[in-house]
Amino acid sequence: MNSLYPEHDASVAQLADLFHLLGDPTRLRIVLACVAAPIAVSDIAATLALSSSLVSHHLRLLRAARIVKAERQGKQVFYTTADAHISGVLRDMLEHIAEPSTPQDAGADV
Repeated sequence: MNSLYPEHDASVAQLADLFHLLGDPTRLRIVLACVAAPIAVSDIAATLALSSSLVSHHLRLLRAARIVKAERQGKQVFYTTADAHISGVLRDMLEHIAEPSTPQDAGADV
């Protein structure tokens, strides 16, 4: 088996959980808001037209999955993507969906 692919069911389950979390459009928008620079909950909420409590709820889930990390500065907490792996996966997937599809793609088996 290729070393890129996890051989253990636990790794596959963790990866599936990560993609499940990122599969929610609201959570994905929140993570994308955290890519460029650390951002406060109130700023994420304002940018995405969401309540601060909803953003905080999603951030708790994202932190638990190590997708984002938090840093307290005074009374505010700023969030950013947890590491270069997360931002890299998002960047790669955004590049992927931006690619024009080809006629071969439409008929290809998955």
